[in-house]
Amino acid sequence: MTEPLRVVSLGGLGEVGKNMLLIEYGDDAIAIDCGLMFPESDMLGIDLVIPDTTYLLDNPELLKAIFLTHGHEDHIGALPYILPQVPAPLYATRLTRGLIEVKLKEAKLLDKTDIHTISTDSVIEIGPFTVEPFHVCHSIPDAVGYAIYTPSGLIIHTGEYKFDTAPTDGRLSDIERLRTYGDEGVLLLLSDSTNAERPGHTPSEQIVSETFEQIFNQVKGRIIVATFASNISRVQQVINTAMRYNRKLAVVGRSMVDNVKMALQLGYLTAPEDMLVHVDDLEDYPDSQIAIVCTGTQGEPTSALVRMANREHRQVSLKEGDTVILSATAIPGNEELVHRTINNLFRLGANVIYQSLRPVHVSGHAAQEEQKMMLELTRPQYFIPIQGEYRMMVLHGRLGEEVGITPQNIFVIENGQVIEFDEDGAYLAERASSGHILVDGLGIGDVGSVVLRDRHQLSRDGFVVLVIALDEQTGEVVDGPDIISRGFVYVRDSEDLLEEAKEYVIDLLESGRVHRDTVATVTRDALSQFLYKRTRRRPMIFPMVLEV
Repeated sequence: MTEPLRVVSLGGLGEVGKNMLLIEYGDDAIAIDCGLMFPESDMLGIDLVIPDTTYLLDNPELLKAIFLTHGHEDHIGALPYILPQVPAPLYATRLTRGLIEVKLKEAKLLDKTDIHTISTDSVIEIGPFTVEPFHVCHSIPDAVGYAIYTPSGLIIHTGEYKFDTAPTDGRLSDIERLRTYGDEGVLLLLSDSTNAERPGHTPSEQIVSETFEQIFNQVKGRIIVATFASNISRVQQVINTAMRYNRKLAVVGRSMVDNVKMALQLGYLTAPEDMLVHVDDLEDYPDSQIAIVCTGTQGEPTSALVRMANREHRQVSLKEGDTVILSATAIPGNEELVHRTINNLFRLGANVIYQSLRPVHVSGHAAQEEQKMMLELTRPQYFIPIQGEYRMMVLHGRLGEEVGITPQNIFVIENGQVIEFDEDGAYLAERASSGHILVDGLGIGDVGSVVLRDRHQLSRDGFVVLVIALDEQTGEVVDGPDIISRGFVYVRDSEDLLEEAKEYVIDLLESGRVHRDTVATVTRDALSQFLYKRTRRRPMIFPMVLEV
């Protein structure tokens, strides 16, 4: 009897980010991508979100390799956090490998990780799987999808793609190869859903180059272009335009500096040697000869652009006459931070150009007509929309129906849901563990829903500390109670309320109804009720009962 083929999503379905998907057959599995996600607005104090790998930890011998589609954070960013728990060899194209190595070096994991460089000519055999990368256009060079031959049939994972007719690096998506796979017969297509709400075709990267050309031609002051540190293609567009207008280019932001240095060494970026200057040397040139490329398009508090906008950057001070280009769109959930940054830039007198005003960014994802084209090229028997919020995947599934895929063979699933394929067809199997693993500072997974709930309550109503000293022998109150308030009421304006609260606690303790072993619990509950009646707020109460 043959084993069932299983597809298990650990991240990236029903959300934008933390992409990680397993293809499993028998005792072997390979993963496609290992990305992170920016925290949602209700995840107070959280830095990053990574996939839940409990399923792999429960099956420690299962994962044989991780294949990376490209070098964006939502596809490689979780590697430094997950590899120490679930070690596996990595397979990536040259540029993607370079971006991974920058990350792993910083995390002191580079020497402990087995990384294999692959190309679109590679054929990789791992257990029952034969994997062939194929080139796709995206907003970063060296992006690939994967054709995965399994004992049950051929799986196509598109990665993130679009059918750009004028990509920055000149390499088109490999349409003929996709058509060949379709002719062979595709069991399952796993395809990017990000732009399933957008009709038509995604504009070419050439649009951005034309806009840059217009801006550089018009502007006489300094030009600062913010983009993702991993968006190597966009950096090349800035280099090309700055070169034509005789501007020196400085690279600002640690991650941007590291990635640009690596891409130059590998040949994915080209620039005249005398064109790139250190940020400290910008004062040697007139404003009309200066361009800067930096990080900060998502309003990240420690990024270069945000520090400039807050007058906190050590090397670059913004001034009137500067033009700032935000060459990206806000990731869902980051809109507030981005708008705050734009407002602060305008306050400093800078002219800010962003996507709502001019086409300074184009998506790297296929729109509806391109998604249909992918479906028509591969002609899969089964279809699972991936990489997108739930509504996007539903709409992508409907496109599958439009091109003739049987509705029963289209599975719109979310993280943790498992699809099995056997001789009888495809069906939903038992769920795997899934969810968010929250990264807070150096802590990974030590912040859960209870801690987040507490943070919400603290942010909303603050806290009150109740300090009582009891006689160790008799249990009588010898000092206090003292009440300390933070984030609840302003003490100077609320002295009467806090004094009444003290009297209320004293009366309760002197009533004889409170046993010394339950002082903390009873006073906390009573004080909480008293404060709620008086203020209609519920601060967290921290009783401290000391025996002296």
